Formats: sequence, structure tokens, C-alpha cells
Amino acid sequence: MEKAVSRDGTTIAYERVGRGPALVLVSGALCTHATEAPLAGELADRHTVYVYDRRGRGESGDTAPCAVAREVEDLAAVIEAAGGEAGVHGMSSGGALALEAAASGLPITRVAVYEVPYSTAPAMRADAGAYTARLGALLAAGDRAGAVELFMGRVGVPPQAVAGMRQSPAWAGLEAVAPTLAYDDAVMGDGRVPAARLARIDRPVLVLCGDAGPQWFRDTGRAVAEAVPSGRYGTLGGQDHQVAPAALAPVLKEFFAGGHMGGTAR
Repeated sequence: MEKAVSRDGTTIAYERVGRGPALVLVSGALCTHATEAPLAGELADRHTVYVYDRRGRGESGDTAPCAVAREVEDLAAVIEAAGGEAGVHGMSSGGALALEAAASGLPITRVAVYEVPYSTAPAMRADAGAYTARLGALLAAGDRAGAVELFMGRVGVPPQAVAGMRQSPAWAGLEAVAPTLAYDDAVMGDGRVPAARLARIDRPVLVLCGDAGPQWFRDTGRAVAEAVPSGRYGTLGGQDHQVAPAALAPVLKEFFAGGHMGGTAR
């Protein structure tokens, strides 16, 4: 992997594949650059795609204390390595980071996000506060397994499935990046759509959701698109939060080529 250096000196590891305009993929919670590799492969015929390990994951470093602004600086370092300007696509909580980076004025040409887990429901936001408190307590106690289990339960993984995951070889990798769950939680803020912040984004934004997942993702997606002056919203048929790269890639290619997906316009 190649390395970029963030503003605070943290080393950020990334890989690139393909040829064409630069496109950076931002992963979500508990994910590394490898998680985005299948999508990068689908996009490589049109773009030079950059996939990176967010701080505290994979081959990237980590410098305390972490803050959302530091993660924005990490993304800025990758964009600089990509030539100083890039499109950005963010998955799940990585989408929240991509939107914050655009609102911060990074040299991002266009932004696409998929199912950013904000919520328009007060009850879900109240649960977010309880999750933050419990997650902080578990990580402070060094209980990485407990932190991963808490997150899995929050995103709807049944307890019996989590028990099975604990017996798999992949579980050690999840525990290794468990402290970064706090980083994703910080990116998500209090869980509500940050409409005032999103209103500062002055470039095209495409907000995508699957039509096979929970309705609240689509409600939130529309709210995000409506908050961005040049925001558009669209759905992918037959897809849920585990979106198939082959279904997502054609839409991203069209959008980052200067087109847009039909949907609800601002």
C-alpha cells in the first residue's frame, strides 16, 4: 500500500486501481480498504479509484485524540495524493464523513453517499445517545468484544448470528478495529440530519438508498438530499444496506461523469 501523511502526522495507507478521474471511496464502521475493493474493481474502467484505511484501521496509523476534523484531514491527505482534487463516495457512516468533508471545503468535485444512518425519528436519536454512552464505557474498560457486540446489536444483527461470528476467524479483525467505532459514532453526531451543515455544500451530491431495506433509510436519504442545495435522491431496486457493487457502480459512473440519477431533486 502507498502512504499519505495527514496534518497531525498520522500515516494513512491507501491503494489505487484503474485509470481516469480520481475517485476516493470512504468505508463505514468496522471496515477497511479491503471492504471497498470489490466496488473499486467495478469502477476501475472509468476512474483511478483510491481506497484507504481510515485511521486506526489496517495499515494506517492513529494519533490521539481522534476527532471528526482529524478524519477530514485524513481524507484531504488522500485527495492530495490523488492529484489535489477528486470525487468522493461514502458508504454508511463513511457517507457522513464524506458529506462533512465537502461541507468543510475540501477539493471534492462531487459526492455520492449510500444509506447514511442519520435518523429523522426522535426515538432512534434517543437510542443513539444511549449507544454512545454504553460504547464509551465498554471501550474505556478495554472490552473490545463487547463494543463490537453492542454495535452489531444496534445495526440489527440477531444475537445468535453474533454468537456465530465470534467463532469465525474474522472476529479478531473486528476486535482489532473496535476502538474506531467511537470515531464513526462521532461522525454521526447526535443522529439527526445536520441540515444546516449540509446546506453549506456547494457541489453536486447524490444520495442513494436501497428499496429493499428499512423505510427509515429512505426517509433519511430524502431529508439529506433536500438539505443540500444541489442534492438529488434515488433508490436502487432490490438492494439493502449490503448493496451489491455491480448494482451501485453503474449509477456512480453516470453521476461522477457529470450526469445524475433520476429521483427526487432539490
